[in-house]
Amino acid sequence: MKRRVYIIIFGILILILAGASVLLRLAEKNSRKKAQEYIERLVVSYASYGERDEQVLSELKTLDSELGGKWSDIMDLWEEPVTVSETIPEGLPEDDSLCLVALGFQLNPDGTMKDELIERLKVLYTAALRYPEAVVICTGGGTAADDPEATEAGKMKEWLIDQGLDPDRITAEDKSLTTAQNAVYSFDILEEKYPRVKQIAIISSDYHIATGKLLFDAEAVLRDSPVRVVGNAAWHAPGGSLSAMFQAGALIELSGDVDTAFEIYYDTYDIHSLPDPHGKGP
Repeated sequence: MKRRVYIIIFGILILILAGASVLLRLAEKNSRKKAQEYIERLVVSYASYGERDEQVLSELKTLDSELGGKWSDIMDLWEEPVTVSETIPEGLPEDDSLCLVALGFQLNPDGTMKDELIERLKVLYTAALRYPEAVVICTGGGTAADDPEATEAGKMKEWLIDQGLDPDRITAEDKSLTTAQNAVYSFDILEEKYPRVKQIAIISSDYHIATGKLLFDAEAVLRDSPVRVVGNAAWHAPGGSLSAMFQAGALIELSGDVDTAFEIYYDTYDIHSLPDPHGKGP
């Protein structure tokens, strides 16, 4: 009789523990959802009005102090003025603790590079010669409508090798389709292959530098990486711009909400078309 009672009590305890576990997971899910809402309100408000919403930031910190601290740091980074350089600055590390990251640009339909990407590569090549020990990452995925095998990073690496750059220095990150993904996948490569890298210089078109710096530094904050962007070199593009709202979308993508990010991209992205995140086309 006692054994039967114990079995019943044990069964009840199991049910209670299982219910508590479900409630805990539900609470965690709701907390993550609320945190995401705060993040999106924070960055969209800043993009719209040029001022951070301190009330929302305070609510995020109350909900999750660590996450709130990180997004406070990211907002500080966003507010910092960015000086764009035509050539790679002097005084950067002369060893492989420096990484030159070249941001890609959409390929022609046949898989060839557009002039803007070639001009960026010329800037990268000069920077690579100035810092011959630096790691080089070319970043950009498949954006050629009629050539599914071609990738921005692959074509960039081929061009650099044709100019005489040592192929062992160059890593092609060929999965990314957005600047946010450029940052995420480049950091994956750095953590896996180049743990000595502590500083990054961004190579792109002039209008793209501030966004690139923001996203790479933000990704470093989110993953607790000590790596920071310390310089840049840019090709002066005759046209092109990226709005603060586009930057907000990119930060939202880094935070994990890809669908909302792409909705913003479709409304504000004025450089080239983007694929649908679910593969349905632009």
